[in-house]
Amino acid sequence: MEKSAVASTVLPLANGPLQKTHSGDFNDQQPRPRRLVPGVLILALTFYLYVSAAYLRSTWPYQDLDDGEQQQPTLESQCVQPDALFPIHNNTELQRVYDYISTDSFRAASIDRLSGAVKVKSVSFDDLGAIGEDTRWDAFYDFSAYLQATFPRIHAQLDVEKVNTHGLLYTWTGSDASLKPTLLMAHQDTVPVPAETIDAWTHPPWSGHYDGKYIWGRGASDCKNQLIATLETVELLLEAKFQPKRTVLLSFGFDEECSGRQGAAKLSAAIEARYGKDGIAVIVDEGSGFEQTWGTIFAKPGTAEKGYTDVDITIRMPGGHSSVPADHTSIGVISDLITRIEAEQYRTHLETDNPYFTQLQCGAAHSPDFPSKLKDLLAQRRRAPVSCRARPDHLAVEAAKQGPEIKYLMQTSQAVDVISGGVKINALPERVTVKVNHRINVGDTAQLVYDRLTKLSSAVANKFNLTLHAFEDDPQEAPSSITLTSSRNALPVAPVTPVDEKPFEVLAGTIRALYGEEVVVTPGIMTGNTDTRYYWDLTRHIFRFGPGYDPSDAPGMGSIHTVNEKVSVLQHVNAVKWFTLFVLNMDQAEL
Repeated sequence: MEKSAVASTVLPLANGPLQKTHSGDFNDQQPRPRRLVPGVLILALTFYLYVSAAYLRSTWPYQDLDDGEQQQPTLESQCVQPDALFPIHNNTELQRVYDYISTDSFRAASIDRLSGAVKVKSVSFDDLGAIGEDTRWDAFYDFSAYLQATFPRIHAQLDVEKVNTHGLLYTWTGSDASLKPTLLMAHQDTVPVPAETIDAWTHPPWSGHYDGKYIWGRGASDCKNQLIATLETVELLLEAKFQPKRTVLLSFGFDEECSGRQGAAKLSAAIEARYGKDGIAVIVDEGSGFEQTWGTIFAKPGTAEKGYTDVDITIRMPGGHSSVPADHTSIGVISDLITRIEAEQYRTHLETDNPYFTQLQCGAAHSPDFPSKLKDLLAQRRRAPVSCRARPDHLAVEAAKQGPEIKYLMQTSQAVDVISGGVKINALPERVTVKVNHRINVGDTAQLVYDRLTKLSSAVANKFNLTLHAFEDDPQEAPSSITLTSSRNALPVAPVTPVDEKPFEVLAGTIRALYGEEVVVTPGIMTGNTDTRYYWDLTRHIFRFGPGYDPSDAPGMGSIHTVNEKVSVLQHVNAVKWFTLFVLNMDQAEL
């Protein structure tokens, strides 16, 4: 399934996605018998045909052909797959280092490198103080020192900058300054490991243990694997004495797990100051990977991200001695509100610009086991898009039956994640707070969330005779009140990356070169958010993609953010192969 090396002969670049063509002669010159039709019938027939054509054009994606005919597109034409894309080269040293990635020697060295990276406890916390004052930031000095010792060629031959102390920006300057750079991203930080869960780990979370198949530990799959893979790629290309025409940038933030304001935000500003808006050719960051479904292997580079908002709900009520309680304490009241919030979910709906809509079309076109009911509903949607939000979206509802991982690609999520209140067992709680996290669906906005929570909170405020302060510009807590505030890191739905342009073709062609043309590449959507939230102005071509794939590995995300996080070594090695091919293919691409 996997191609072991770059082709040893010179292979041409693919000529772009396969295009569906149509041929036919519509110049019928045969004489026609004269027909006598009353003028009024001619006018009526003409009007009927005009209206019918207008209606069909509005409800079906016609394709205008050169000869004037309008052809209904096939499903295949909505999911065109590019040819496998191999870089053109006759560099024997480049061939040698690519072949080296498949050796046991590289595998062993790569295991040591990634294992060592996992052992560094570069953890970020939501309550971190200022850099230079909060000593918990100091772990990132250790991590950058580890990288410097592990990748000596990179640190000797590339420009290495520290942005806001711990952000790492590597610049490999290309020979042609007119070409926009390729930017590869990852983040250095991980989420914490609660002390109470350590005993539940099969192997200790900071051990970097290798068991013959997996490397275990916090950060192994989120996302020190991607960071190490990109550095291994550049180190190998430097060893091969490769000189890029197109500048290559590596940008590694250090607080992605707490929204990236100190890391990615500062790094993106530095890159924009140098290259300007829309100054980058393509960005690849961590993200979605591969999925086996409907009898097909899909590669799903994320071309969109859901939006984001946190809402804090605070209830203030009179305190007092617990021996003389009110009928309802603030904890009881906020429990009532939480119950109302969770009693109803947001609407499941699938917009046509949601990348999952494209995956459904790809499944219908290429998957032998694609469900007939989904195919019928997809055909109905293509003929008549949903225009009334009050009506159920039957296509989305049916697709959501595959499980929550699919449902939340098409639905705004809500999760009550943090609650606090009360200070003493014999004192009534005067203040209680809850934090509710939301990931916003394509087609929805944060305002939808704010309006719904305001409505639910208003009912509770009226029930318990409290004053409601909902999303005010200068929120002030008051006695006997409910206060709603939104987080400063609220984020709209990300701009959708175009998939009908050259960068996606290069990315997809590289995937099919490494893994074979039986892999169907379709755009994906991220339910979470990445550091790319700060890079929207740098390029329209942002892909959140984990390019490593191990067909024997279990489905899922490697237990990120929970017990027993791990990554398959084959998956990691394949990521190095993919990044190597992608950097070379991008270097030769004419955008």
